Amino acid sequence: MPHSASSIDVTRLASWQALAAHREQLDDFSLRQVFAADPQRFATFSLNDCGLFLDYSKNLIDTRTRELLVGLAEEAGLQPAIRDLFDGALVNGSEQRPALHTALRRPIGDRVLVDGVDVMPEVQRVLKRMSELVGRVHNGLWRGYTEKPITDVVNIGIGGSFLGPQLVSEALLPFAQRGVRCHYLANIDGSSFHELAAKLHAETTLFIVSSKTFNTLETLKNAQAARSWYLAQGGSETELHRHFMAVSSNREAAMAFGIREENILPMWDWVGGRYSLWSAIGLPIALSIGISNFKELLAGAYRMDQHFQSAPFERNMPVLLALLGIWYGNFWGAQSHAILPYDHYLRNITKHLQQLDMESNGKRVRQDGSPVTTASGPVIWGGVGCNGQHAYHQLLHQGTALIPADFIVPVSSYNPVADHHQWLFANCLSQSQALMLGKSRAEAEAELRAQGVDDDQVQRLAPHKVIPGNRPSNTLVLERVSPGRLGALIALYEHKVFAQSAIWGTNAFDQWGVELGKQLGQGVYARLVGSAKDAAEDGSTQGLVEFFRGRHRG
Repeated sequence: MPHSASSIDVTRLASWQALAAHREQLDDFSLRQVFAADPQRFATFSLNDCGLFLDYSKNLIDTRTRELLVGLAEEAGLQPAIRDLFDGALVNGSEQRPALHTALRRPIGDRVLVDGVDVMPEVQRVLKRMSELVGRVHNGLWRGYTEKPITDVVNIGIGGSFLGPQLVSEALLPFAQRGVRCHYLANIDGSSFHELAAKLHAETTLFIVSSKTFNTLETLKNAQAARSWYLAQGGSETELHRHFMAVSSNREAAMAFGIREENILPMWDWVGGRYSLWSAIGLPIALSIGISNFKELLAGAYRMDQHFQSAPFERNMPVLLALLGIWYGNFWGAQSHAILPYDHYLRNITKHLQQLDMESNGKRVRQDGSPVTTASGPVIWGGVGCNGQHAYHQLLHQGTALIPADFIVPVSSYNPVADHHQWLFANCLSQSQALMLGKSRAEAEAELRAQGVDDDQVQRLAPHKVIPGNRPSNTLVLERVSPGRLGALIALYEHKVFAQSAIWGTNAFDQWGVELGKQLGQGVYARLVGSAKDAAEDGSTQGLVEFFRGRHRG
């Protein structure tokens, strides 16, 4: 049995108890004071690896905290859990599967065994097929039913088949190949389909249906709508193979839909959806940025894989982020975590990390089925930094909740405009600085007096201008958003999430909560359309069904 399937209650470990005692000692911890007292703090709590620079000096920690957190990781068995992950052990205990997304970015010559079979030759075969397909499209050799070359690719998927590929193709837009535009269709709302279809021409559009099971409701409905639209625009069933392909483990269902067998790329049950952008699910990425850039994305992730496996925990970027998350969630009562990219191209990284973290670590039992005895994953939220400064950053600065934040920012812009990027970078640093420093009552009063405000008004206004500070944050700096650095960044968060699950003893690779809504949706739909006559299990759902049926038109 892999270590990650153990029944360790982490809260009973001596290292956990030592952290709890240490936390009480830090009640009066002041980031202002420790920075003033230690000019080497930045150097002590920062590291540079895999093309990423991490400054974690603005956290409510000292060297003793780091030592105790590393001790927790060691006592909880994180190192053997990491070995289990990369060796193909059954780390997904409830489904009795390995989680081998890391195999997808390993180099030629490596061996990875699943049930005694080396999966790497098949991984390389699929990558070769992707390379050939991308070459055909980019060279104008893949043509539609009127013999015109493909100009638009639409990826139809949802969840991991959508969020990861969308993030990467948007983040690497400066690397996009001319002549091919990439689009994403996920929402089952008909408005989403019609808005996209209005931009397309059937004769030059290639649809990729990305669904491991090929029975995900939203994806299947959108694929059916795309096929109907294609036929209505003048396409024919006999030429369907020029315009539809699939990435799926359910070859039979894809073929029954009408997709030719040679147009189906495989998926494997040892790759979870939210970890699948490295697989053939990443085909739209490769079509957008080219296969060489896609391979560099894989290489960047592989470098982070090597770092995660080999770096000592006190210098291990994913492990440190994981431990800091546990520190705040389990010892400081933080219930959410903000992701704040200061880069337009990274605007959707928060959405991807929401699924990655919340679907993986939103668990209430350990691998053995026993209840967790402490908080597990936080709510992940956020968005583009500069926009947030004029909206929800107010809550970060003066709200009552402690909300740790990750700032992500590149040093250089692909599209410099005057001094915009210098201001962007300055805003990023000043926000993390403001979270840390805050503004004291004395500083607020002095500021008001300097503005000529009389004493009565000073006393009235000062409380509103006090900002407590001491709010923790990490800053992740990239020299530039490139395929290799982006691969490392995404893999960093994948490993952070896994490390936390291993310490809590939970399973980061199943998502049974997602399945329940899908199951119940079948019965609700049957009642909405009148094919089921029995009432819903609860009065609220039944009342809403009747409201819909009484007012629905069209």
